Amino acid sequence: MRTTARKFVAATSRETLRLVREALGADAIVLSHRVTAQGVEIVAMVEGEVQGVVQQGSAPAQPVAAPVAAVAAPVPAPVPVQAPVARAMPMPSAPAPVASAVPVAPVPPITAVAAPAAAPADTVLEELHSMRGMIEEQLASVVWNDRQRRDPVRGRLLRTLLGAGFSARLSKAMLEKLPTGRTYAEGMAYVRSELIRAVPVHEDEDALFAEGGVYALMGPTGVGKTTTTAKLAARCVMRFGADKLALVTTDSYRIGAYEQLRIYGQILNVPVYAVKDAADLHLVLRDLREKHMVLIDTVGMSQRDRAVPEQIAMLGQSPRPVKKLLLLNATSHGDTLNEVVHAYRHGNELAGCIFTKVDEATHPGALIDTVIRHRLPVHYISSGQKVPENLMQADRAQLVDSVFQPRQHSPLFVPAESDLQEEAASGAASQHAVQKAQGETDLLRLKYQNLIRAMAHDAQELATTASALADAQIGFERARSLWRQATDEEAGQKVVLQDLLVHARSEVAAGCENYVLALCGQVGLRSNEGGDAYECHGSLLLSDRTGLPMAAPNQWLSTAATRGAKDAARKPGARQVPWLRQQDLGHRPMVHLLTRLPGIEAMVQWQAAGQRWLARAPGSTAVIDSRTGSPDTLARMDFEFGEGRPVHFRGKAALLAEAQVDVVLRFNAAAMAAGIARDEMPALRCIATRIVDARSGNLLALSHALSNIGTEVPAQQLARWMGWALDAEPCFRLLRDGVQLVGGIGELGDPDIMKRLLIAGQMTTTVWRLLQAEGEWADRARALMGQLTGRPARNGRAMSGSALSAGMGKLFLLLDALGTESTAPVQPPRALEQPQKLERQD
Repeated sequence: MRTTARKFVAATSRETLRLVREALGADAIVLSHRVTAQGVEIVAMVEGEVQGVVQQGSAPAQPVAAPVAAVAAPVPAPVPVQAPVARAMPMPSAPAPVASAVPVAPVPPITAVAAPAAAPADTVLEELHSMRGMIEEQLASVVWNDRQRRDPVRGRLLRTLLGAGFSARLSKAMLEKLPTGRTYAEGMAYVRSELIRAVPVHEDEDALFAEGGVYALMGPTGVGKTTTTAKLAARCVMRFGADKLALVTTDSYRIGAYEQLRIYGQILNVPVYAVKDAADLHLVLRDLREKHMVLIDTVGMSQRDRAVPEQIAMLGQSPRPVKKLLLLNATSHGDTLNEVVHAYRHGNELAGCIFTKVDEATHPGALIDTVIRHRLPVHYISSGQKVPENLMQADRAQLVDSVFQPRQHSPLFVPAESDLQEEAASGAASQHAVQKAQGETDLLRLKYQNLIRAMAHDAQELATTASALADAQIGFERARSLWRQATDEEAGQKVVLQDLLVHARSEVAAGCENYVLALCGQVGLRSNEGGDAYECHGSLLLSDRTGLPMAAPNQWLSTAATRGAKDAARKPGARQVPWLRQQDLGHRPMVHLLTRLPGIEAMVQWQAAGQRWLARAPGSTAVIDSRTGSPDTLARMDFEFGEGRPVHFRGKAALLAEAQVDVVLRFNAAAMAAGIARDEMPALRCIATRIVDARSGNLLALSHALSNIGTEVPAQQLARWMGWALDAEPCFRLLRDGVQLVGGIGELGDPDIMKRLLIAGQMTTTVWRLLQAEGEWADRARALMGQLTGRPARNGRAMSGSALSAGMGKLFLLLDALGTESTAPVQPPRALEQPQKLERQD
């Protein structure tokens, strides 16, 4: 039989796979993969032709690796299994083992084979995800119709908000907490108070002018930057005179742009400078360093113009810090405003915004919706061409009231009640509509359950696995319950947080003996829709028996705009330690574990509050040796290590030993800035851990930790705790995968963003415990989840946490589709089917 196998060559595996997908589609089959002098070579062919060759059986078959779609992404590094003590304090510079991006292995010969298991499984799961979304939409419709029947005022308020320009997401989130039984007037008063509370406004104009500095007005073409610059300049001149102000324009594209600003400058007696590039801007700002305030009128660009990042970069290279104010056109559609903020905020910190053309707007609610979601402070409101009369300082109440002002003309593009032709919200007709929607939902769920039976794994297989996971006490049932709450509109953030605290108390009571270990960590996240950057801070409660994470009781989120090296809230443990101190987690004392040294101010505060902590410290940490009283660094101190214990470290026989020395942190500039006196510097215990080769005696690893815990806890125990902390730290990175399983991270202002983050945090602890678990039940569960994701572990390699997270989510989906609970009796499961592959026949 003639085949059409094709060869593709590119510089990298990723590029070669891209060529394969473009030429043969995502279902193409990789026949061979090798590295040649020309680059990475892949031989592939269409899946249907591979099946034809198999069925003919007349020609030798080629080795089959996997569908291209399944191997396109690099496989994360496996987690090595080593002795727990030997991993206690690994060297920070040790590279992690990296797995091959496209593994290809020989496979056993067979005479006939079906298509690879991953492809149909993924297809069915995609159908399941689609049908689950339809079911959720149907249920949401039933719930909303029922709410309207019981509280018709809510529906009328929603239409009012939508008609004013607010997004459906913000409108529904605002009405979620509206008490039932209110009149329309009372509902509008509630909406008004909520909006006034939520709108971010820069209210202190005096502080803005007193601080001065360089301000750049940015925004799309025609938004009114030049006129607004002139209005601001007039207010500055009236405030502190023309000699302390200068105007700069970067607009060399628009005809007459410089002349227009120059005329304003002549009227105000203020100098005006034109710059063309970053070098000109650098020179001009250096010459204007004596000016109290400099206003920059930037060139107008569409939010989709590729030159926007270049303009932002030019402003960022100036010798003086440039504060950027984004101008938002009140006549723009809400989606347009959203695009503008994303374009000008990407990798750029905005000081705030100015509303322009407010006098021309018909739906100003979109402006307020945008600044609430993006937490963008409103500085001024521009509502006309007059300079400087038509520039007003932003006022929350006036801003909100302007949205609901009566209009002279009826809106043509907002449907009225009569246009919607809705039936009355009361009576048998409404009840019939609710019952009809419920019936459609039940029918869809039945189809959903029938579709699941097309899977290679039957319901008993899934139920047996779920029962085994529930009996293993790794938090599986709690994770599944939280996964369901992610789509439950009735379960808000407070409900989830309370459930997590209850779960944390039960886990601490069962899993901790003498202490509760609280690991503080952080991870970077990005939103699914606009790519906004976040930083998540969280705590993991570890067992003092095994070191495994038991619970993740809370998470904190900060945006890129608030991230900075001097931000006190970003210091290790700054948010977690005070919050955990206020929680009731039992009688056991808590020890906070940190993989980075906290700030000196936090150390003093924690010591005064009786908070115990243990943190990894770099060798360059400056201390005073209490034995000699001389200043030194941790790396240069002499330690008296005890007798080494045999361990395995990175595949070698090694000896592990600990030593401890009392030290005092040396007085430094940070302590002086925090107002800490020299004699108030904290006295700490330094725990040094050394690993040497058992044969040669060569040093393999040396690390240090500092703690305020007394001698009631031995140095060996502290070293073990620090090792557990370093082992569990990658669990925070799994949060990126966990949050995707529950809907991802939306834009700023997403009402459910913290709820999903809390759920994802607890789910990752279950995934991590399953990843570390040993035993036949754990191997079978991991194998099943690998098959569900189409990424089974090969060649004895450990399954990655990312793949296990995806498998856990798909297992939840399948169990929910079948209505299967994990209370089924545990039965010996059938041998899991291994994916069949082809091998070349001699």
